[in-house]
Amino acid sequence: MGEKERRLGRLRRHRHVRKRVVGTPERPRLNVFRSLRHIYAQVIDDSQGHTLAAASTLDPEVRGQLDGLTKVEQARVVGKVLAARALQKGVTRVVFDRGGYKYHGRVKALAEAAREEGLDF
Repeated sequence: MGEKERRLGRLRRHRHVRKRVVGTPERPRLNVFRSLRHIYAQVIDDSQGHTLAAASTLDPEVRGQLDGLTKVEQARVVGKVLAARALQKGVTRVVFDRGGYKYHGRVKALAEAAREEGLDF
């Protein structure tokens, strides 16, 4: 399977998931995007189209904690930081949008870390 087919397959799965997973003000959507080197997560209120909280491996606050960590461990750090930022904004419950990725590896690590820090989903 080529690179293009894999990307298109993920986008097709993502569209399928997004038909059902919608972020509301009471329960925003926790979206995950994974590239080969980095991982990004956002808490989004889809009714207004606003990002309420975001974190990634590129954030200056997060970057200092990543030296020598594997990508799965880095995703765990991003999940903890995102949960802390969301809780500061008063968001406690979210709906998880895995973005067409399998719930495995980095995506799973980010989700579990966010749950451990107090996000409910």
